[in-house]
Amino acid sequence: MSFMSENNNNVELLERNLVLLLNKLEENNHALQSLSKQLEGSKMLQNKISEENKTLKKANASLEMANSLLGVNKRDTKTKNKIKTLIEQVEGCMIQLQDIA
Repeated sequence: MSFMSENNNNVELLERNLVLLLNKLEENNHALQSLSKQLEGSKMLQNKISEENKTLKKANASLEMANSLLGVNKRDTKTKNKIKTLIEQVEGCMIQLQDIA
């Protein structure tokens, strides 16, 4: 009878362990689903940030070009002189056109 009782105890222990394992498996499954959702959210955020980064890079390039034309960088005087020369040439052409007309 003690052999039977020991077998019953072993079966009960095995059943309890199996239930614990199944519960842990279910917990892990929920955690995996939650992490998958977080990963999707992170990917969407990364794409959004990447697009914003591209937009900001384009805006930065435009601003650098504008600053270059305005002479805000280190070649400040050189750029201003080039623009001044171009304006003088255009004004000279306009005067010549007025003289012709």
